Amino acid sequence: MAGGVPGVVPVRDSKAPAGPVLGFAAPAWTAFVGEMKKSHR
Repeated sequence: MAGGVPGVVPVRDSKAPAGPVLGFAAPAWTAFVGEMKKSHR
């Protein structure tokens, strides 16, 4: 996935940096991260 795609957060496995990329809509990624922060308090 090309960098700088508006509204998309590219995510990949840090152990396989040349591997595939998943693209998440920015609001979905923000919601996911927010929920993860809540569960780790």
